[in-house]
Amino acid sequence: MTVFVIAGLGMALASMLWVLRPLWRSRPLPGIALAVLLATSAGLIYSFVGTPRALDPLQRTAPETLADAVGQLEAELARDPNQVEGWRLLARAHLAQGDIAESMQAYDRALKLAPDDPDILAEAAEVRARSHADRSFDATSVGMLEHALAQQPDHQRARWFLGIAQRQAGNAAAAVATWEPLLAQVDAATAASLRPQIDAARLDAGMEPLPEAAPVAASPVNITVSVSLDPRLAMQYPQGASVFVIARQTNGSPVPVAVKKLQAGGFPLTVTLTDSDSLMPTMKLSELEQVRLSARISASGEASARPGDFESAPVEVEAGPEVAAALLIDKVVK
Repeated sequence: MTVFVIAGLGMALASMLWVLRPLWRSRPLPGIALAVLLATSAGLIYSFVGTPRALDPLQRTAPETLADAVGQLEAELARDPNQVEGWRLLARAHLAQGDIAESMQAYDRALKLAPDDPDILAEAAEVRARSHADRSFDATSVGMLEHALAQQPDHQRARWFLGIAQRQAGNAAAAVATWEPLLAQVDAATAASLRPQIDAARLDAGMEPLPEAAPVAASPVNITVSVSLDPRLAMQYPQGASVFVIARQTNGSPVPVAVKKLQAGGFPLTVTLTDSDSLMPTMKLSELEQVRLSARISASGEASARPGDFESAPVEVEAGPEVAAALLIDKVVK
């Protein structure tokens, strides 16, 4: 920091001497004195008003944990609260930490700045649904989804969630009308996984099932994952626990793209993830270039991490037709 200040003052002094050269050529002492005074004043003002510490690499530290990143982001938003993407990122970070209430509050702040953004509306509605024990979409969430589709009728995520909300409300015919346009928007593999949902809704609405579709080609992505358990944890393995193999996007989004749940009888386990394991018809493994894989042993039977669960470190792989990866479950969730 001292080097920075000295260098800054030196540059300022040199600049002042150059600008004031007509004065110090005719009257050297007053000219030099004035240049020093101006440079020193500028340095003192900047030290109080500016942020020279922010320019010092020794003072900049990258966040080591998600909690550190959240703290830095909250500080930045306190300084400038008009950053839509900042609030959206904070909402996602809170969601990754399992803080649903804080995530909802951050999404509310983002929506105050961008009330017509369909992506934020759909994400906020999903988080509100996750705040309920039965994962139901309340009236506020439904309003968000309807508003998102009013702004962007082909928004696949909003359309998918709105159909779920309509099914939850017992309005199967409305769900059919909401979901069927998705068939023209998604690829064949996604459409194949969506058709059973639509047919179930059509049956509840007293309608005939959809006409037979053309055969779907094999999944363009097959990720074979070998899951092992650290012998040190084998004695602590909870009886009746579930094993989850989870695939996520590599951009930090906490929402799984695909999940496979197993009842482990012994390790190592081998599973294959394909598009059929994707959780939503609007996001498939085959749409990703890279995938972040992880495995978790859950005593509660839920995919979300709980204290005492066992988990692996994440591994990133290229998505492709024949991909192999190995995961070692060797950590205890705190």
